[in-house]
Amino acid sequence: MTDLSTVLEAGGALAGVGGLGYAKVRAPRVYWSLVGLPVTWGRFTLSYRSTMDVCGLTVQPSRLRAFIARNVARREVLPVPPKVRRVRGTSTGLRVTLRLPAGLEPADLMAASERLRHAWGVHSVTVAETKPGFVELRMTGYDVLRRVRMPHRISLEGLAVPVALREDGTVFVRDYRKVPMALTLGANTSGKSVFQRNLIKGLAKLPVALVGIDCKRGVEQSAYAPRLSALATTPDDAASLLDVLVAEMEDRFDVLSLHGVSDVWELPERSRPVPVVVLVDEVAELFLISSRKDEERRERIVTALIRLAQMARAVGIHLEICGQRFGSELGKGATMLRAQLTGRVVHRVNDKQTAEMGLADVAPDAVVAASLIPAERPGTAVAADSSGGWAKIRTPHTSRDEVVAVCRQFAHLVPDLPALDPYRPHVPAEAPESGPSLVKPRPVTE
Repeated sequence: MTDLSTVLEAGGALAGVGGLGYAKVRAPRVYWSLVGLPVTWGRFTLSYRSTMDVCGLTVQPSRLRAFIARNVARREVLPVPPKVRRVRGTSTGLRVTLRLPAGLEPADLMAASERLRHAWGVHSVTVAETKPGFVELRMTGYDVLRRVRMPHRISLEGLAVPVALREDGTVFVRDYRKVPMALTLGANTSGKSVFQRNLIKGLAKLPVALVGIDCKRGVEQSAYAPRLSALATTPDDAASLLDVLVAEMEDRFDVLSLHGVSDVWELPERSRPVPVVVLVDEVAELFLISSRKDEERRERIVTALIRLAQMARAVGIHLEICGQRFGSELGKGATMLRAQLTGRVVHRVNDKQTAEMGLADVAPDAVVAASLIPAERPGTAVAADSSGGWAKIRTPHTSRDEVVAVCRQFAHLVPDLPALDPYRPHVPAEAPESGPSLVKPRPVTE
């Protein structure tokens, strides 16, 4: 009997170890919640002061504090680390709020983030400034980008769309109120098209007008026709459509002037025009020309795009430009247009120069990270903006059929914009599903 109980106990222990090993590989959230979080929390608590000291993240105490420690407490005066205000566990990592002492700044902790990662045995450590004097250490216990799972509940307001997951476990949100114009770069099979699908899927549910420019004869965007207010599939159509958008922008400026405001969101809701998002699939097709006679069309397109990028934010018209490469070799006006695009998302690229085109002028530190994105991780990208901050993100895989279904479901949200009616794409009728035949077969008698 004793031998049987021993065998059962050993078998239970082996099953438990095997279950944890399986959870670590196949269900990292479960493993982190059961094992990783308690272990990391304890390691952080026990080694916090010594880790901060060896990483150079301590300062000398004030004279009053040193006097009290030396003469009242009768103990050695020790350097002061940032004070821990709050520790909170999540399903992906650990969040620690720190109060910085005088003499430290967030950049000091950012520079030491790699050392902190190794000291506490976590996958990554990022530093975010929450308010003056306070920072949040966002520790990630495992690689959340290996298998992207977006949160089920995301509360957003206005023109904000959840697009991807950040390396620290938070959601990357494309907010057009904060970042009105953006550029997305990426090589073939890098995940650039999936990024745009996630954008269209989120925007289709919002009361906005979607304008597509896909000069590859519409092979990418024509499937989303039920939700598009306009679609241009050739450079000639794109030139005339952009002229219409510039005219629409000028009309909206007249409305702002009439009401004495400087932004479309300051207008009364009944007088506010619907926002417009222009989705350019491959920007190089708008710049490149095959003969001298196409040069005039190119000038029209470039001028219209630059005018929209410079001024259209105030009237609720936004640009979302995608391409494989976007540099001065495209011709006159390319770099000027790129300078107006605040948001930058760079997927895997074929050369370092392309990464520099997208990131060097807004976040130079992100260029190296973008150059090291592996080919076996499509959808991984580096997102940055003019603030200088950047983060590694990855979009969840979204099939084209899924986006088409969402576009059909919310086709009733297409706004009434008479100026865009000539460019409204044809919506093919939905094919009926195959079902059982209602015709009763009759036997043929000889």
